[in-house]
Amino acid sequence: MDSYYKLLKNNAEWASGKVARDPEYFKRLSSHQHPEIMWIGCSDSRVPADRITGTEPGEIFVHRNISNMVLSTDLNLLSVLQFAVEILNVKHIIVCGHHNCGGIKAAMQDESYGLMDQWIWNIKDVYRIHRAEIEAQETEDGRRRLLTELNVKEQVLNLAKTSIIQNAWSSGKYPHLHGWVYDVGDGVIHTVFEMPAGTEIDSIYKLNRKH
Repeated sequence: MDSYYKLLKNNAEWASGKVARDPEYFKRLSSHQHPEIMWIGCSDSRVPADRITGTEPGEIFVHRNISNMVLSTDLNLLSVLQFAVEILNVKHIIVCGHHNCGGIKAAMQDESYGLMDQWIWNIKDVYRIHRAEIEAQETEDGRRRLLTELNVKEQVLNLAKTSIIQNAWSSGKYPHLHGWVYDVGDGVIHTVFEMPAGTEIDSIYKLNRKH
């Protein structure tokens, strides 16, 4: 239980420290939230959005799942996305993957993980689409790193396919979509894909907005 109680102790110290430096800090924070950024990241405990970007509470609206996936059947993700875009009016959405990701490793194997197999299936689809490019890499590590980057790109593209993003683009200039990969080995974030607001997508995915 030591690790559990440590969290409560740390929280009390953090809160009191904030108040000591800025007595109005929590009063301001509790009154509203106006983040300009939505973050779709991996659930991996080594990749906390605020810590690796040096941001404070209230600056990033966060959704996390295994391997930072954007799936058309994930009502949790879609609900968060709609709130971020239509209520919070975020200007940027970042999909951030990371090297040494357990979901990526699992997707490249044939071992069964039970219920999680259905989730990993979607990463395997990315592998299948880019099989030739991935298997052209000389090392297993190279193949995993490339799949990580390609998976981020595909999830950004999946965002652009949603009616939520397309409606936002048709009525305004935001949000811009970004694909990042964080390297756990050195702590550095790398940009791997960009879709500025209004970027053209494959016509098969285009939706006519209903007025």
